[in-house]
Amino acid sequence: MAIYHFDASVISRSKGRSATAASAYRAAERVVDRRTGEVHDYTRKHGVEHTEILAPAHAPDWARDRSALWNAVEQIERRKDAQVSREVRVALPSELTPEQNRDLVRGFVQAQFIARGMVADIALHARA
Repeated sequence: MAIYHFDASVISRSKGRSATAASAYRAAERVVDRRTGEVHDYTRKHGVEHTEILAPAHAPDWARDRSALWNAVEQIERRKDAQVSREVRVALPSELTPEQNRDLVRGFVQAQFIARGMVADIALHARA
């Protein structure tokens, strides 16, 4: 079974975006950006059905903690035009159960990102 639609964009400081804000929004969580002191609190946001962070086996434990991960990325990237992360949005088959879609996304992320040494922060949202 294939993913129906794939859309990618870059989270870039030059466009006024931050990885901490984007991750907090996507996961409907509260993340404090230690670089700027800003609090990104989206805990009242509805519609997020599942979140998780996948990382290669050799990744440190903190890489599986959303706040620690994205604050580390923001700290490492110092340039004002830094591209701090990439956002990939996919449309999933409505014929599948939420569990099947979660497994489909995990397989895709594992093959396309984790196998290449990257960390992925996954947030599955309810269908519109």
